[in-house]
Amino acid sequence: MYISGVKSGVKVSRLGLAVPANVLALGTVSLVTDVSSEMVTAVLPFYLVLSLGLSPLAFGLVDGLYFGVTAVLRLAGAHLADRLRRRKLVAGLGYALSAACRLALPAAGGSAALIGAVVAADRTGKGLRTAPRDALISLSADPGRLGQAFGVHRAMDTAGAFLGPLVAFAVLGASGAYDAVFAVSFAVALLGVLVFVLYVRDRREAAPPPATIRPAWALLGDARFRRLCLAACGLGLVTVSDAFVYLLLQRNTGLASEHLPLLPLGTAAVYVLLAVPLGRLADRVGRGTVFVLGHLALVAVYGALAASGPYWLVLPLLGLFYAATDGVIMAAAGPLLPAGSRTSGLALLQTGQALARMLSSILYGAAWAAFGHVPGLVAMGVGVMACLSLWKVVR
Repeated sequence: MYISGVKSGVKVSRLGLAVPANVLALGTVSLVTDVSSEMVTAVLPFYLVLSLGLSPLAFGLVDGLYFGVTAVLRLAGAHLADRLRRRKLVAGLGYALSAACRLALPAAGGSAALIGAVVAADRTGKGLRTAPRDALISLSADPGRLGQAFGVHRAMDTAGAFLGPLVAFAVLGASGAYDAVFAVSFAVALLGVLVFVLYVRDRREAAPPPATIRPAWALLGDARFRRLCLAACGLGLVTVSDAFVYLLLQRNTGLASEHLPLLPLGTAAVYVLLAVPLGRLADRVGRGTVFVLGHLALVAVYGALAASGPYWLVLPLLGLFYAATDGVIMAAAGPLLPAGSRTSGLALLQTGQALARMLSSILYGAAWAAFGHVPGLVAMGVGVMACLSLWKVVR
């Protein structure tokens, strides 16, 4: 395989970053796929709340599906990928399923139940692909440069997240119809599937595959990995979803509805700029230190929203949070797991996070409906600070 004239293995950029070609290929797929998914993500909260009139609690239930439903097949898919040593195949099925869901959204019409079912199917696709993809990244890079490798991938992934709302804004502005956004999103998702099939290479290690799904749970016997999972789940439970952050910004600033799809751009821009530098910093100074920095930025987001300003800090701080945590925790987990069960181990960690964030969306939606958004934000912020007492486990 060749990327920019460099044979499969390692590409060295002008900045001197040694990046495996498979990581770049996976990053390209994620970039294109995120353009598609973020087109939908950028408009869906406002479509559901402003157009369909869902309450904060009802929206919290739908939003929780974005996280929780991935747990349904995540572990089984990861085990299958390890068992067959076909991580590319399982990830490809996930990408294809999510692409098909783009066409199903317009067919759901105004039914919240049908939209929830489509969201569940889309998140199932994401659950299938995420752990095999991250395992391929982990197995394609040197252990001492995993932070950098994941940083490069997450930067490319988030570049797609940056472009997606722009495309959605342009399509919505030209057509005035949400259905047009969904149709264009489907076409872009198909392009991502094609790039994945043509350019991503599987990695098949010599280690024996697991015979049953039990080895995934057995990985929790490692104290370091177990503490890492507990910390990730605890912090996920007190992480307010992006959708709620954007809804609160719109509510507090009175931003015009046609500009709402642009809100994720501030988050994505900072994420793209900081993902690689913070990944390299994590490799040098310790992944736990960078991980804590990211969650302190999240607490600052809650503070700005609860205190009614300064709102201009919210999106950059949210981008800093993701740049310092998303790839870093995967880089921390990879070396703790045996190669033959790495997909299953990463899936176990991601499943815990997904379930925690599902509960977080439901609980915050209920708190907002019952007490108002400020008490909920204060409770979440206190929870983050309490969980950070476990920060050393991510080293």
